Amino acid sequence: MSANPMVCRPEAYWLFAKHLTALDETESLWRAAAAVSMHSLEHVSLDALDDRLTELADRVREGAKSGRETARLAHLHDVLFEQEGFAGNTSNYYSSLNSYLPAVLENRLGIPIMLSLVYKVVGERAGLRVEGINAPGHFLVRVFADGSWLIIDPFFQGQSLSRDEAVARLSELTGQPMGIYKEVLLPANHHQWLSRILSNLENIFAAEGRQRDLVAMSELKRLLWDST
Repeated sequence: MSANPMVCRPEAYWLFAKHLTALDETESLWRAAAAVSMHSLEHVSLDALDDRLTELADRVREGAKSGRETARLAHLHDVLFEQEGFAGNTSNYYSSLNSYLPAVLENRLGIPIMLSLVYKVVGERAGLRVEGINAPGHFLVRVFADGSWLIIDPFFQGQSLSRDEAVARLSELTGQPMGIYKEVLLPANHHQWLSRILSNLENIFAAEGRQRDLVAMSELKRLLWDST
């Protein structure tokens, strides 16, 4: 991996490659996701993004005086969904901006996988354990609190779902009957998380005829595949 990319902006390409070396860490996951946005967005500052995520997490911790997981979870939802108003972009779902972390943090709108990423980073910095759920046609998270896992839908402003409710939502969104829980509610590793972000963008760029951007995402995806 010594040659420069053919299409992808070099700063995006090499930053993405850098963070694949420690992809098990959430820090590398969000920074690699931010690198994807740097192919299209100007003046992306990782320091500014880090400060914003830290500020959100600090507010969660400050509100949860007891330090209990349930208190942190409640204040996580208060900060993200009540105070900040993070929500799914239902009016312009297929905008590529919904897949760019800097734009999602600024606009407080995004698609499920990116809102889930914000939820995961802020939640973990506030002391919670958060995992993505690589569901078909949608993306959810699960958070560990008070001895059990809770399923959360950040796209719908942090709604808490039972397993039955989650499967019913997936069936409704995809128009297809879902299988058993263990098949459709599996946790997402970070490689799958990034791959799905890139696939979403590939689909958008293909539909819009943005061939160079499509090739750029394919270049990043090859880096991701080669890192496994």
